[in-house]
Amino acid sequence: MSAVIERSLGQSPVTDLKNVGAKMAEKLAKLSIHSVQDLLFHLPLRYLDRTRVAPIGTLQSNVHCVIEGEVTLSDVIVGRRRSLAVRIQDGTGTITLRFYHFNAAQKNILKIGARIRCFGEARRGSNGLELYHPEYQVVDASKPFKKEETLTPIYPSTDGLTQVRWRQLMDQVIALLKQGRAIDDLIPTQFLVPYQLPDLTSALLYLHLPPASANLYELEEYQHPAQKRLIMEELLAHHLSLLKMRQEIKTDPAPIFAGSKALLPQLLGQLPFSPTNAQQRVNEDVQQDMLSGHPMLRLVQGDVGSGKTLVAAMAALSALEQGFQVAMMAPTEILAEQHLKNFQDWFEPLGISIAWLAGKVKGKARAASLNAISQGEAQFIVGTHALFQDDVDFQKLGLVIIDEQHRFGVHQRLALKEKGKSLSPHQLIMTATPIPRTLAMSAYADLDTSVIDELPPGRTPVNTVVIDQIRRQEIMQRIHNACQQGSQAYWVCTLIEESEALEAQAAEVTAEELKVALPGITIGLVHGRLKPKEKSDIMAAFKAGDIQLLVATTVIEVGVDVPNASLMVIENPERLGLAQLHQLRGRVGRGTAKSHCVLLYKTPLSKQGKRRLQAMRDTTDGFKIAEIDLEIRGPGEVLGTRQTGLMQMRIGDLARDGYLLPDIKEWALQCSQQLPHITEPLIRRWLGENLRYGQV
Repeated sequence: MSAVIERSLGQSPVTDLKNVGAKMAEKLAKLSIHSVQDLLFHLPLRYLDRTRVAPIGTLQSNVHCVIEGEVTLSDVIVGRRRSLAVRIQDGTGTITLRFYHFNAAQKNILKIGARIRCFGEARRGSNGLELYHPEYQVVDASKPFKKEETLTPIYPSTDGLTQVRWRQLMDQVIALLKQGRAIDDLIPTQFLVPYQLPDLTSALLYLHLPPASANLYELEEYQHPAQKRLIMEELLAHHLSLLKMRQEIKTDPAPIFAGSKALLPQLLGQLPFSPTNAQQRVNEDVQQDMLSGHPMLRLVQGDVGSGKTLVAAMAALSALEQGFQVAMMAPTEILAEQHLKNFQDWFEPLGISIAWLAGKVKGKARAASLNAISQGEAQFIVGTHALFQDDVDFQKLGLVIIDEQHRFGVHQRLALKEKGKSLSPHQLIMTATPIPRTLAMSAYADLDTSVIDELPPGRTPVNTVVIDQIRRQEIMQRIHNACQQGSQAYWVCTLIEESEALEAQAAEVTAEELKVALPGITIGLVHGRLKPKEKSDIMAAFKAGDIQLLVATTVIEVGVDVPNASLMVIENPERLGLAQLHQLRGRVGRGTAKSHCVLLYKTPLSKQGKRRLQAMRDTTDGFKIAEIDLEIRGPGEVLGTRQTGLMQMRIGDLARDGYLLPDIKEWALQCSQQLPHITEPLIRRWLGENLRYGQV
């Protein structure tokens, strides 16, 4: 270990430790552990208390425990599976130890009259409580028994690394720390004092070796000051990485747009409505950003139907009027096509040429689009991920509008900035998935945020009801009546399997069933397996009123606007996340008619399922729904797993620790302005190879 002593813990590779060769280093690398310091920051998931012996009579099911007693019975039981059953008692009660894999030597050790101490999880068996395959030792009265002095940590692991091996590794690292091998305490003391938090070395020692007196509940709930010390450091590292990325982009030069003088009045003049106050306020934020000479990075949040598309159009006209191109990107073809149609209706009368680029645009059509884009003939370009591809060459890109940001990773978004050549394009990011404040502060620290918090006049709140599948016939009758009276409806099919083929099949079966049950009603079917042309024809027929009932998979989650559709049935809503349910519900209530959403669930419902459906029934406020969704599913799910690096936190949890973020934001600003030298080491310590800002 002498090599370790000469170097800092951060510079010492794990192979400096005893019994760590190339194979072990490879296993540790899978968990992003490369240095001795990385090992120290590999923190326990939970702890077991093996420091005190529990009386057998006090044991409860599903609790780990250490017990000691005398063997009163030891028998091989031949049942469905052969097992060794050993009964022990300690004067307060008896319990069975059960071994399905055993040998003659074991049977001899566990003989009647032997006194043993064992550790395991008590579980309910056929004869009361049992311990299955517990760890055990024979207690010899003539020798003192080595008692555990600290709680036993359980570490996150990978194949081929047992907890015993982890503890051997950690023992070596902790010995180094105790020898006075300090690691850099990067957070300034003035940040820690108000929270009464320990220094880094004390915090790490406590978490790897909590004393027997430690409060296990406090540790499990991540409420201990030692944990809080590290949580705050990790949140700060993530925040600094996003700020660094933002600063790097913000130093780039960008075109200066002074707002549309000619085209915007023409657009507003042809619309049957005026922008709401909220839309005007957000437009002012956007126009201000585009005057700065540096790239705009703005996230516009607005609930379903709040009019984000008009804000995007107003921004686009500022760029188009000055001879720049604008690219608009959406995550799915169906949503991209919806945008294409909207902007054709709005922009073609103004003489703006529009191009379309998606994965399914192939051959001559693709070549023609690419040529129009590179020559600058196409002024406004709508597309999907296809816009990222290398062969897409913009002549003069000034603004990128991205819809449903949570579907794209940070890298994908930043890849588009390369398309701007000498000037970086402005970025306007829109989402109808309301993002809880805590997540927005952390996940989008690289973006400025505006919220459209007002619905256009004439929109009616949707009434949501939760109904059991057994009343399916009744719901069909209700749809029949509504369609007969001139309304239109959606019937949404969901599946557990993430398979377009199976989803399409489920929707086809439902459509056939509804055709039989609802004679005289015209029924359309749309799913992800249809060709884009078929999909858009069916959607156009539904919008025109030629189709009364549209059976669909969740492909209609975003972007379809049919004001006459006032009823939606969602089958098996318990299978979807809250954000997705809220998005789907937003397809109705877009006109003036009273609208209803029926959540047709299957019993039995899980606790989470009940909570989700209750939330849908209780509120139509997207931000409230987002907060509940965050509590239920956690941040990784809410934002989508493509947010590379962001949610892979070792100890922090944005749902649990969100209350710390206002202070973290302050710390991050102070660090970047006054303590730039700690930024890089902090980011490297916590994000390691996930340095997102470096991966553009």
